[in-house]
Amino acid sequence: MEPVIKEIQTQEAAVPLKRPFKTALRTVTTAQTLIVKVITSDGKIGYGEAAPTPVITGDTLPSIKEAVENVIGPKIIDRQLVDSEDIKATIDQAMVHNSSPKAALNIAVNDLIAQSYGVPMYQLLGGHSDKITTDYTVSVGTIEDMIAQAQDLIAKGFTTLKIKVGDDSEEADLDKIVAIRKAVGSMIKIRLDANQGWHPKQAVAVINRMQDLDLKIELVEQPVKATDFDGLAYVTANTTTMIMADESIFSVADAARIIKMHGCDIINLKLMKAGGIDNAAKINTLAEAAGIPCMVGSMIESSVSVTAAAHLAAAKRNIRYVDLDASMMFSSNPVSGGIINQQNEITFPDQPGLGFN
Repeated sequence: MEPVIKEIQTQEAAVPLKRPFKTALRTVTTAQTLIVKVITSDGKIGYGEAAPTPVITGDTLPSIKEAVENVIGPKIIDRQLVDSEDIKATIDQAMVHNSSPKAALNIAVNDLIAQSYGVPMYQLLGGHSDKITTDYTVSVGTIEDMIAQAQDLIAKGFTTLKIKVGDDSEEADLDKIVAIRKAVGSMIKIRLDANQGWHPKQAVAVINRMQDLDLKIELVEQPVKATDFDGLAYVTANTTTMIMADESIFSVADAARIIKMHGCDIINLKLMKAGGIDNAAKINTLAEAAGIPCMVGSMIESSVSVTAAAHLAAAKRNIRYVDLDASMMFSSNPVSGGIINQQNEITFPDQPGLGFN
């Protein structure tokens, strides 16, 4: 008899970060998240997670819990796991928006599917690679503090840094990057994330000045407001640095619109925005068809959903950039198992599914 989904359990977790995480949008000192377990009739447990990020997704911890326990979750109880396509569609269509609770349940169902086949999830999703390399984010602070963070990360083996900008004037941002580049040398890759902090013309001016100063910026993430698709396209057209769309793209429809406008050079896939693994994979396929590479990133999430994102990143050839440092920022993780972090390299346990105990 085919396994049937019989129970859904949730567990709230609040974990202090090793150091405050500050961006142009918010400051986080303690990460809150909801761990979701989907349990089948044969005793298998699929793990998922939903991280509340109200300023980006609009989802809060109470709203996520309500959606999982009382709206979406009940609709997949007593469904056979073999009907995975319909189960995933039910999750997706149970309510509008609410991408984070959808992501948690979608991740858990995919975990169960991979377990049923007896393979790690990255193999089920495509199996392109069995390891990936991530950057690490330097949080917003004084120039001296950010240089200290950068040098500490380099000493720990990280060769690509993501620097948060957009919280101050373009002159201050420029001074910050000039100082960090001088401190870390020319061999370290630097990515910038403005978190929607610039206006289009401001973004073009500061990015082009960085280019003129030969600061070797690999890419700039979401320089303008998420809803300003025209502004994003303007920045992309008027700079030679690679421009990445992040908060602008939640859905396949968003991605199609941006691609049609030639609005970015790279797309950042996040499971909490897309509503899980399957929609993120669809966006990646669309981007690949248009010749646009993707990054996989995350919010401030624990090892559960970061592990799921890492499996997706390893599975797909078109995912060429990885920004999955979030769980390394946690002072502890609420579940044991999952990805293995060795400096900047992420590998996977030789276990079916996501590899949680």
